[in-house]
Amino acid sequence: MRKVNVYYGDIYAGQLVELSRGNYEFTYDDAFRADGSTPPVSVNLPKSQKVYHSERIFPVFTNMLPEGANRRALCRARKVDESDFFGMLEMICGMDAIGKFVLKRPEE
Repeated sequence: MRKVNVYYGDIYAGQLVELSRGNYEFTYDDAFRADGSTPPVSVNLPKSQKVYHSERIFPVFTNMLPEGANRRALCRARKVDESDFFGMLEMICGMDAIGKFVLKRPEE
């Protein structure tokens, strides 16, 4: 099982979990969900107590990944397989992201 924490700026928003390859879930943090001043992670993942499940990593997260030559170079440098999307998400934890949401390792 692998996990990454999702933050809205410095505010903990929730957690993305890979239970196994092809079995993913996202859960909002209770405090973030209750805060009316914070947006949902995605229009497809509205704030809810619900645990969202998917056979694929949710597009809002894969859209955070670099593309093309940048992806290949980063994967080579970090020794991550380009087909391991969750591994790439772990790889970009703590890096600047486009938009307000960022990923961090649970231990950060």
